Amino acid sequence: IPTYKEVVSSPLGKEVCYQRLGCFTDDPPWSGVPGRLLTGLPDSPEHMNISFNLYTRETGNNSQVISAINSSTIQKSHFSLRRKTSFIIHGFGSTGKKGWVVEMCLLLSEVENINCIAVDWQEGAKGTYVSAVNNIRVIGAEVAYFIKTLQKIFRYSPREIHLIGHSLGAHTAGEAGRRIQGIRRITGLDPAGPYFEGTPPEVRLDPSDADFVDIIHSNAAHFPAIGLGMYNTTGHLDFYPNGGSVMPGYATIIGGCHHSRSHEFYFESILHPTGFLGYPCETYKSFESGDCFPCSQEGCPMMGHYADRFPAKLKRVNQKYFLNTAADPPFATWRQKVFIKLSGVKKMRGDINLVFHDTEGNTKEYEIASGVLSQDQVYTKYLDVEINPQNTKKIEFLWNKTIFTLLWARLGAETVNITHGEDGHR
Repeated sequence: IPTYKEVVSSPLGKEVCYQRLGCFTDDPPWSGVPGRLLTGLPDSPEHMNISFNLYTRETGNNSQVISAINSSTIQKSHFSLRRKTSFIIHGFGSTGKKGWVVEMCLLLSEVENINCIAVDWQEGAKGTYVSAVNNIRVIGAEVAYFIKTLQKIFRYSPREIHLIGHSLGAHTAGEAGRRIQGIRRITGLDPAGPYFEGTPPEVRLDPSDADFVDIIHSNAAHFPAIGLGMYNTTGHLDFYPNGGSVMPGYATIIGGCHHSRSHEFYFESILHPTGFLGYPCETYKSFESGDCFPCSQEGCPMMGHYADRFPAKLKRVNQKYFLNTAADPPFATWRQKVFIKLSGVKKMRGDINLVFHDTEGNTKEYEIASGVLSQDQVYTKYLDVEINPQNTKKIEFLWNKTIFTLLWARLGAETVNITHGEDGHR
């Protein structure tokens, strides 16, 4: 049974200690440093009532509650030592017993036949944001204790473990990784910004917390701009879809919907791996202008579940990658460069579109140029096409002239080239 004691430990104030987990203080860097001017200590493990809910192919849509305190629950469950294990950790105001966390576990256990553990700490996440920020230190310690139990009793290696955390859950994973050496991978899904942006590495998720750390930023913003996520890089590979701050498909720029897109992107990346290719760039503006197209000889990593397949993933830390997504599920796009040279004898008004057809009868139309079109003019456009090139059946060239130029215009396409971003092939 965890015990509680409180002692004055510094001019700042206090320390709290729990059996199994150790002591937690509000000394710097946990408070009183730039970016983290907050007070308070984490609640007790009993108050937060954390639970570890196991999903495997054998459990189906149901879960088995397993506990490191009572390791026989692990032994009697469908947890397999022959499988890899993923822990999914939710953020502020959320739960691990329904919604996206459970959906992610069900998909992962089905696609990859892993042990998927949904970590629920909703009692610690439903108070004020500041209290939740303090509480993740205990939650991270609980996750670390669970992994140590797997290591000690079952000889299960941390290199079989992947921690996936959203928002505060990302920093929870970082706290667990700080306490245990050798965790294979941590994925941060829009790691929370307030009280973490610009703070020392031990406070937040950073590349030293696992062998490989990858990040998806979906609601990042520098103060005073409004954003729930971190803008600064905090992993080996940091992905900034659509620039990393505001996601397409929403009428408002404020709110948790952009923050949630990170776990939606990750979910879809499991099913559409090549549709989330990240291009190495210094800025989103540079990416948009085509400066980083196509991928270099080193290649481009896939944002999301398959980011760890990138051969150069550990060459550097804080590598920035940019991409655009679609506004709606499955969000996947394939970046292509379109080059069109016109020929003819006159100028005209109109527009040029390309229509992509896939093998299942779906079509997507994209505008290449519009307005006054001139002979011998070259038009270049970067498209984020929602149809996989491998499933593309045909591409139509549409020439839409306005009615008053329909009869006398004499323009055509001399050259049409389409370059694929992944390999630079046409």
